[in-house]
Amino acid sequence: MPAPADLRVALACVPTGADVKLTVLLEAVSEGVLVTGEASAPVTGECARCLEPTASSVDVAFRELYEHDDARYEEAGDDSDRRFLRGDLLDLEPAFRDAVVLALPLAPLCRPDCAGLCAECGVRLADAGPGHDHDSAPDPRWARLRELDMGRERRNGASAVDGQEA
Repeated sequence: MPAPADLRVALACVPTGADVKLTVLLEAVSEGVLVTGEASAPVTGECARCLEPTASSVDVAFRELYEHDDARYEEAGDDSDRRFLRGDLLDLEPAFRDAVVLALPLAPLCRPDCAGLCAECGVRLADAGPGHDHDSAPDPRWARLRELDMGRERRNGASAVDGQEA
């Protein structure tokens, strides 16, 4: 079946119209129809560390009870977690959507050891190599810190690191 629109989280989604494999078992029970389903769908997105494209799949299972009584549907309202049959029909999309969206990765990775981007220049660290470094001068706002007497001898011979005051 083609995937419905808007199966997504911030960095990952099931593309609209993508081929979804869906297996459904419908069982008549006294309260209504018990639906047990399994689905497998492709997932695309962006790596949370380096923003490179990612591709994977998601496998989900779900079980929902669709109740018979239309009168109870009216009293339950739209905010209810209960699902109801509408005549002889049931809408499987909300149960499917809930299962798939909850299974999507919130922070997908292109590979488990992705190092991400350089905080200084934004280059992808996997492409830059292990020797990637910036020889730029420190922020001038921190220049006064170099003037601190950290560990040098004071006039009376006490070290500033020792915590002794002159």
